[in-house]
Amino acid sequence: MSTKIFSKIVGSGSYIPTVQIKNEHFLSYDFFEPNGQKIETPTKQIIEKFKDITGIEERKYASPEQVNSDLAYLAAKNALESSKIDKESLDYIIVAHNFGDVKPNATLTNQLPCLAAKVKNLLQIENTKTIAYDILFGCPGWIQAMIQANYFIKSGDAKRIMVIGSETLSRVCDPFDRDSMIYSDGAGAAILEACEGEEMSGILSHAMRTHTKNEAYFLRADISDNAEFEGNSNSLFIKMYGRKIYEYAITNVPGVVKESIDKAGLDIKDIKKILIHQANEKMDEAIAKRLFRLYKEKEIPDKIMPMIIQEMGNNSVATVPILYDQIIKDQLVDHKLNKGDHIVFASVGAGMNINSFVYKV
Repeated sequence: MSTKIFSKIVGSGSYIPTVQIKNEHFLSYDFFEPNGQKIETPTKQIIEKFKDITGIEERKYASPEQVNSDLAYLAAKNALESSKIDKESLDYIIVAHNFGDVKPNATLTNQLPCLAAKVKNLLQIENTKTIAYDILFGCPGWIQAMIQANYFIKSGDAKRIMVIGSETLSRVCDPFDRDSMIYSDGAGAAILEACEGEEMSGILSHAMRTHTKNEAYFLRADISDNAEFEGNSNSLFIKMYGRKIYEYAITNVPGVVKESIDKAGLDIKDIKKILIHQANEKMDEAIAKRLFRLYKEKEIPDKIMPMIIQEMGNNSVATVPILYDQIIKDQLVDHKLNKGDHIVFASVGAGMNINSFVYKV
């Protein structure tokens, strides 16, 4: 048998911000409908309903002196140190994000130079052949960057690539929008490396979709729900049509995940873990049920879909790499990966975009 080149994760890292924000933090907030009308429902009830739907009890925010590229750097540094990989050996640094660097109390973004260049600078990498660039693809950005990196490696263009997902959504959420309680900050990183072998391993297959005809603005940037907010003249916040996103996700994500599994020549019974974007607990559970239904399976194996959203919130492109890093480093109770396990990485988000890849440990 001839040997083939595969992309394997040989290192991972993450950075969890230290500022802890519990749901009770929002008790003093006034929330408004998108039409500008104040919501008269007691805030305590709004928070309780929010927890029931999303599963979120707390989230982590970056400290005031940090910006997004700082978080990305710290996750990359953690990946390099824990794997003992030489930073000068990286062929690419790819950073997935959506809002660049945003300082506290300002929605003005700074993306010049790109975040990957800032990370390379902070790491003090001297190798000019380490190419640094960003990717904007909504919440699925990190997975999309991993798919790109896999192409670079399989083409022979690269041997080792750092892929980072980092975001500070706390800086771009509207304090008058109840959806703002979903968002959080964090960063995760993985190092992909070219490996040769006769038996397939690493990234086995992927599937992707972009729906824009009717879905392009399900997630968007817009002014505050509070029409009297003074910053509306120069501020834009992350906004979403939550119900439409929920319906879109549970309708479309299962089929894309199944396509990636089918491309790998596997069955759902072969999958040990599904690492899905931590957007909404109930939505992710509904996606899992519909995925298994496509295989005519009624029972979902216990612990097949690890969830960290309860304490982490939704930090966009960072949720999946953080989840992987915690599992691979035995930081998540009752979840473990062993050599030979098949796992799925999947995400859905602004665009609207969906992607999924199958990975053999």
